[in-house]
Amino acid sequence: MGSSHSGGGTSDRAALAARYAQVRAATLALAAPLSAEDQCVQSMPDASPVKWHLAHTSWFFETVVLRPHLPGYEVFDPAFAQLFNSYYVSLGPRHPRPQRGLLTRPSRQQVLDYRAHVDAAIAQLMHRAGGDATSLLELGLHHEQQHQELLLADVKHLFSLNPLLPAWGDTAPHPAAATSATGGWSEFPSQEALIGHADSGFAFDNEATRHPVRLQPYALANELVTCGEYLAFINDGGYRRPELWLSDGWATVMAQDWRAPLYWNPDGAQRLFTLAGERAIDWAEPVCHLSFYEASAYAEWAGYRLPTEFEWEAAVAQSAALRQCFGAVWQWTRSSYDPYPGFRPWTGAISEYNGKFMVGQLVLRGGSCATPEGHSRASYRNFFPPAARWQFTGIRLARDL
Repeated sequence: MGSSHSGGGTSDRAALAARYAQVRAATLALAAPLSAEDQCVQSMPDASPVKWHLAHTSWFFETVVLRPHLPGYEVFDPAFAQLFNSYYVSLGPRHPRPQRGLLTRPSRQQVLDYRAHVDAAIAQLMHRAGGDATSLLELGLHHEQQHQELLLADVKHLFSLNPLLPAWGDTAPHPAAATSATGGWSEFPSQEALIGHADSGFAFDNEATRHPVRLQPYALANELVTCGEYLAFINDGGYRRPELWLSDGWATVMAQDWRAPLYWNPDGAQRLFTLAGERAIDWAEPVCHLSFYEASAYAEWAGYRLPTEFEWEAAVAQSAALRQCFGAVWQWTRSSYDPYPGFRPWTGAISEYNGKFMVGQLVLRGGSCATPEGHSRASYRNFFPPAARWQFTGIRLARDL
């Protein structure tokens, strides 16, 4: 497992302890504006209650790090092993994902006590951590950062269904317009690009192994598709023209009655819902909360296509002209989420982390306004089913040369 910490020296342990404290505190800060009622509700099967996120990330440290590596560790509550296991079949039974919102017990305070219990035990482990324990601690922190972004997306979906349209807070993340938008394209020649994680820092197992990919000449748009550009697609009948859509996408449009991106006012008012409440649409900002189907249909309408994940990664490494690669929206690619040549899942309990999902999903690249600072990198492979659109997802166009 890739890790930026050796775990051997005092300075390394101090840095890891500081990072642990920062990441864990950041999760609590995201939950702080929310009431106990806010934190218990599940808005759809794909989303999870905030309270569950708070508990599950602690369960991960307890199960993967503390139980195997801290002698004498006592679990906080044996029942939590089933309640807060997400999808690790090898670790025992799991509470059904669509029913996480029924877990009114344990209380929010008990979950906070659970986090404190785990944090205290991790502090003990820090004094002796090394080798596998240090690598697993690092994984646990990146896992928690993934849940920080999921938490915000899940809260946004939940609040959007409330007629009061409540706000998470004024400082809520939202994709901003490009500061120096000039349009245009960056062109790239035929090449053999090296794809995958390259340096000694942390990476997930799905970013390995680094390997060559032959690319034909192509170009990527320097900026992301904006709300204004997407409005032109809508006004040109984009959601009523089956010739623009993949078959599964058109069936989804018909079944779900999609007429605009998620969180746009469906009645024609030029407003959208954000984590800071409802407001007027800024037509210059990147369009957000699109499914792969919508991204593909827009690209077809515009006369272009979506990039492959390999084109995206190679371009980011080569062009300073590309803007909004990170920090705005995740960008759909045309690549199926498949294993790289030589891919091997991690061993032990974490063998189920990524590899088991390598079917029926599409890769997204970059990072969004909700991605924690320091969590993005060019080789990062996010992935979702093609109909998913409650995440912070948008479009960068590509074309052949």
